[in-house]
Amino acid sequence: MPTSADARPGPMVPVPFAVASKRQETDDTWTLELSPPGEKGIAFAPGQFTMISAFGAGEVPISISGDPAGNGTLVHTVRAVGLATSAICRASPGEVLEVRGPFGRPWPVDEVEGRDVLVIAGGIGLAPLRPALLALLARRERYGRLLLLYGGRSPDQLLYVEELERWRVSGLEVAVSVDSAGPEWLGHVGVVPRLVGRSSFDPARAAALVCGPEVMMRFTVSALREAGVDAANVYASMERNMQCGIAHCGHCQLGPTLVCRDGPVYRWSELENWLRIREL
Repeated sequence: MPTSADARPGPMVPVPFAVASKRQETDDTWTLELSPPGEKGIAFAPGQFTMISAFGAGEVPISISGDPAGNGTLVHTVRAVGLATSAICRASPGEVLEVRGPFGRPWPVDEVEGRDVLVIAGGIGLAPLRPALLALLARRERYGRLLLLYGGRSPDQLLYVEELERWRVSGLEVAVSVDSAGPEWLGHVGVVPRLVGRSSFDPARAAALVCGPEVMMRFTVSALREAGVDAANVYASMERNMQCGIAHCGHCQLGPTLVCRDGPVYRWSELENWLRIREL
């Protein structure tokens, strides 16, 4: 019979995690590694999120960006855009943040086995996709072509720059584009959806995992559909105002669904009718 020491807290009870390390990615974005209390970490699936709080600054949902086969620590890449996220980004190694979760429906890395897989990210949307990329590369032989199509506003806004090179060596085809750049940039210039038309894959056996600003995802899916990829084989991670994480508060309602429970990862075929409704 489990003892009280073995019992996990309920989903509404935050757990203190210490900041183990911190790395600045861009001028307003940091990656934090959080260590759990004791020796046992939190298991998670690629695409899930946690609710993180810094004392006195509120709680926000942040996608997990670490390796699902890792050592039990949690890794989050956070952009400082408000009171809570700014406080989280200011946390120094040794300080404590509180974590609930993980929550949500993950990326379908098992369902897409045997397919060509396109991982398509815009800006900080690469952070929720990083665990899926690591899981795909860990089982590289189970998939066809693996492609990462990634775009940012400018070269200095790109995430995981050194890791992009390591992924190339590991068998990932990487195409990076920026919206604008100076003469020192030798890569593509243009929006992410244009990379779809430049890529080589079999649309009949392709699946796509997409995350980024909603407008970017809409145009990316249009490009995928034009290339012949069925909407049922396109998956997207949605952002809505998630406050409880357990489908009780209703703030993240999207059509008949609650993003914290039924998402954040959806098939595009589940989303497209609802996203046609203006300002839904």
